[in-house]
Amino acid sequence: MSEDTATATELTSQYISQVANDLEANVKEQERITAELTALQQQLATLQRDHTVLVSMQQALGVKAPTSEPAKADSTTVPSPRKKTTAAPSKRRPAKTATAQQPAAKKQSVKKPVAKKAPTKTGTTLVDLIHRHLIEQSEPRSAAEIAEALGHAHPDRNIKATVVRTTLENLVAKSLAQRAKQGSSVFYTAAHAPEPTAAPTDEVQPARTEAP
Repeated sequence: MSEDTATATELTSQYISQVANDLEANVKEQERITAELTALQQQLATLQRDHTVLVSMQQALGVKAPTSEPAKADSTTVPSPRKKTTAAPSKRRPAKTATAQQPAAKKQSVKKPVAKKAPTKTGTTLVDLIHRHLIEQSEPRSAAEIAEALGHAHPDRNIKATVVRTTLENLVAKSLAQRAKQGSSVFYTAAHAPEPTAAPTDEVQPARTEAP
C-alpha cells in the first residue's frame, strides 16, 4: 500500500467518525426539543381547558366574553432552524434622524398674566382705611396700634403691621400723614390741610371833595 493510499484511508476514517458524532448529537438534540415541545403542548392544552372553564363562568355571571381566542394546539408549528449567515457590512451611511437634522426648538417662556387683586366688597382700599383712621384719631398712633384697631374693625381683611407701616410711610411721602418719633417709637397723625387765607379786601374810602 502506498503512502497516499494510507493517508486517504486515515482521512476517510476521521470523516466517518466525525459524521457519526455529529449525527448522534443531532439525534439527541431532536429528542430534547421533542420532549420540550411535548411538555409545552401539554401546558398549552391545560391552559386552554382552564380558559374554556373561565369563559363559561364569565358568561354565567353575565359578563361579555372577550372576542380574541387563544391559539389552538394543533396550529402550533416548530420553526426549522435557520443557518447563520454573516451579514455583509453595509456601505451606506446611517441616515440622520430628524432630531439631528433639525435644530431643537427653544421653548418659549409664556409669561402668565399677573392676576389682579379682586376689589373688596366695600370697595375701600387699605390706604383709605388707614388715612380715614388717622383722621378720626385725636392722638398720634403707632403702626402696631393702627393695625390692631383695623384688624378688629375689619376681621375679614388680613391686615399686618408691616403692611400698615409701609402704607403709613407712603402717606407721609404724599404729605397725607405726619410722622413723629418719641424715643424708639414712631407715631403717625393725619396731616391737616392748611386753612385757606382770606384775601384782603380793599376798603372803599369815600372820595374827598375839595372845596372850591
